[in-house]
Amino acid sequence: MKNLLNKEFRLVISPLYFLVTLFGALVLIPQWVFFIAPMYLLFVALPNIIQFSKTQKDMEFTMLLPVRKSDAVRARILAFALLQTAQVLVVAIFAALNITLYHTPNFFIDPNVAYIGCVFAMFGLFNVVFFPMVYKTAYRLAAPLIVALTLAFLFATGIELLVVTVPAATRVLDGISRDALIGQIPVLLCGIAAFVLLTWASMRASIKRFEQVNL
Repeated sequence: MKNLLNKEFRLVISPLYFLVTLFGALVLIPQWVFFIAPMYLLFVALPNIIQFSKTQKDMEFTMLLPVRKSDAVRARILAFALLQTAQVLVVAIFAALNITLYHTPNFFIDPNVAYIGCVFAMFGLFNVVFFPMVYKTAYRLAAPLIVALTLAFLFATGIELLVVTVPAATRVLDGISRDALIGQIPVLLCGIAAFVLLTWASMRASIKRFEQVNL
C-alpha cells in the first residue's frame, strides 16, 4: 500500500497540484461565497489529475504490477483524500486569518468552524458519488465527474441558503464570536466524521465494482 501511494504522488498527482490548494487564500475576500475556494480543487485539480491518469493509461500499468485490485483502488482514493485534507487545512488557515483581520460577519456562511466541517462533508459527498461511478467501468470519467460536481455544488448551495433563510440553521452554522466558534465544534466533528465515513464507503463500493471489471 505504501508503495502504491508513493506511485500516486510520484506518477499521477504532480506536486504542482498541491499549489491549487492555495486557492484557499480566496477565503480572505470580504463578503464572499467561501465555498467557492475549496471547490477549485474539485473543478480544476481533480479533473486534470483523472484525465492525466487516463491518458497515461495508469490503470492498465498498475494492473500489470503484482498488486491486488483492491489495493490499487485504496491507494487512489486515499491519495485524493489526502489532497482534499490538505485543501481543507489551507482553507482553515485563511479562514482564521479572515476572522482575525476583519472581525466582520459575512452575508453567507462565515469562514468559521462550522464552515470547515461543511467543507469536509462536501468532499466526502463528492468521493462517495464519484469513485464508485468511475470504478464501475474504470474508463468512463465524464458522467461521474459531472454528477459528483453537481451534487457537491448543490450541497454547498443548500448550506448557503440555510444560513441565509433559516434562523435555526443560522444559529448553528453562522457566527464568528468566540462562543459561536466553540459551539460549532460539534458541526466540525460531524463534518470530519462524514468525510471519513463517506470516503470509506466510497472505497468499499469502488473495490466491489472494480473487482468485476475485466481490463
